[in-house]
Amino acid sequence: MTANEKSAVVLLSGGLDSMVVAGLAREAGYAILALTVDYNQRHRIELESAARIAAHLGAAEHIVLPLDLRRFGGSALTADINVPKDGVDDSSIPVTYVPARNTIFLSLCLGLAEARGARDLFIGVNALDYSGYPDCRPEFIRAFEDMANLATKAGVEGDRFTVHTPLQHMTKADIAREAHRLGLDAGMSWTCYDPTPDNKACGKCDSCRLRAKGFIDAGLPDPTAYA
Repeated sequence: MTANEKSAVVLLSGGLDSMVVAGLAREAGYAILALTVDYNQRHRIELESAARIAAHLGAAEHIVLPLDLRRFGGSALTADINVPKDGVDDSSIPVTYVPARNTIFLSLCLGLAEARGARDLFIGVNALDYSGYPDCRPEFIRAFEDMANLATKAGVEGDRFTVHTPLQHMTKADIAREAHRLGLDAGMSWTCYDPTPDNKACGKCDSCRLRAKGFIDAGLPDPTAYA
């Protein structure tokens, strides 16, 4: 990181959205402090994707933080609950919702940011083509930003934090196009909630369906290896 370069903490899951957010942060001139949470999730292959993306984007630091949310359970991603494969249902919050995940993860990003002197946080939440998670909505992000500036030494001293959500109002097609524009290989990212034993995407979970549709709608090739 150069003396004149600002740093930003980027929540890097290894998914397409987080990859594009990290690319946009780099494009905006930030040195990337990447935080990946190893929460003992079902789709652990995404941790490898996060490492590839962080290296490709030249992250100044990449922390993989263990936090075993299987001890809490309550989600198809952290408990022995089947991942739904019947298509995206807009009428209810699916069982792939991890209780309070983005609140927990953004809090970790906030702690890292304050410790490193960074005041910008980037997260790849999206409120258009998504699974209906409550912690992806703009009102949640606004509330978290307000809380961040009440809960920290930096915030109460006037050195405010900003939570950036550049994908908030993009469709999956828009996000696929952004990856292409940024010159990022979407094949580095991992989306599937329930990979096969030979590390292929299932093609049927909500996350796979939204990703595949995004590439089709964008008119771009999908590099994902589906089962």
